[in-house]
Amino acid sequence: MKALLTENIHPNALDVLTGAGFDVRTLPGSPAPGDLVCALEGVSLLGIRSRTMVTGDILERAPDLLAVGAFCIGTNQVDLEAASLKGVAVFNAPFSNTRSVAELVIAEIIVLLRRLYDKVSRAHQGVWDKSTENAREVRGKKLGIIGFGNIGSQISTMAEAMGMDVYYHDIVDKLTIGNATRVQSLDQLLVTVDIVTIHVDGSPANANLIGRSEFALMKDGALFLNLSRGHVVDLDALADALRSGKIGGAAIDVFPDEPQSASHPFGSPLQGMPNVLLTPHIGGSTEEAQENIASFVSQKMLDYVATGNTFTSVNFPRINLPPPEDASTKRLLHVHQNVPGVLSRINGILGNNNVNVVSQALRTNELIGYAIADMDSEYRDALFSELQQVPHSIRVRII
Repeated sequence: MKALLTENIHPNALDVLTGAGFDVRTLPGSPAPGDLVCALEGVSLLGIRSRTMVTGDILERAPDLLAVGAFCIGTNQVDLEAASLKGVAVFNAPFSNTRSVAELVIAEIIVLLRRLYDKVSRAHQGVWDKSTENAREVRGKKLGIIGFGNIGSQISTMAEAMGMDVYYHDIVDKLTIGNATRVQSLDQLLVTVDIVTIHVDGSPANANLIGRSEFALMKDGALFLNLSRGHVVDLDALADALRSGKIGGAAIDVFPDEPQSASHPFGSPLQGMPNVLLTPHIGGSTEEAQENIASFVSQKMLDYVATGNTFTSVNFPRINLPPPEDASTKRLLHVHQNVPGVLSRINGILGNNNVNVVSQALRTNELIGYAIADMDSEYRDALFSELQQVPHSIRVRII
């Protein structure tokens, strides 16, 4: 079987896949759609990061593709609905780079509070600036976290350990960690805290979540950080707020339009502002995080190919059926549209072929149903064809 890894995914992924017997090809950057389609010929597993777009058209033209691994947190770059309806499971790494992002947030808060960007720049210019003006400690500051998921909650723990008072807002009920205070509305959080950091997902509902009216609510001289998704902040509004002094400093790691590679130019309305830390989407870019992501995602794809288990998939119904004890047992995997009666048809075909089912599981979501059945009987080659002919079938595998 073949695998394709794009965007310089950590070599751990290559080691895991080749160790499992896959013929792996790597591409250093994010391929154009036409190039990606050509590269996917005969490929069963595709590994991407945040810039490679896997559209419905690409999935339609990649009939051999079984799974896509997003070696990052988000999966907005993959058409999940199209992937489901083509029987392609999608996996990501929702926890593997959490610590790296959280550490960068804390580091940037300290840099902004201490105005280290000024001190470092002046020291390089030969100026010995020991002034304490506008240099502040972290302790006692009020930190507002928008989005209290894996990253937001870990930032909360770290910030509280440093003496900060943590407030958070999330549209979903989340368990409060430590002494953090939940705030019921975004507006209430913005008027309360000294520092705002955003950690929301990339859903369209979060587009321009923070704009002119939100910046106007914040305290004069407040600090602002975004290490989540580029489109959640109106950068022109942020630039104006920084120029007016309403916002005292900012750290931005993600942008609405990001270069496809280092050879492409990068532009932002925030460039040239000394109190703004601009980083090239490196929140999770540590050796530890990339090693963890590479191992985690590649192993989950392999597990899906070998056993059909989808417990960590972002688009498939989640099934984690233990492997059969008898090595001679065959496992049937059946992906189908979520309509009534499909499982009874599958079982009818198995019964008519005198196939004994040892264990079976079925789960559904709003789009598809996914059935796994372990069979301890010999079966005719025609069984596979009959199962493919079940109405509303999307993909059938026997492993």
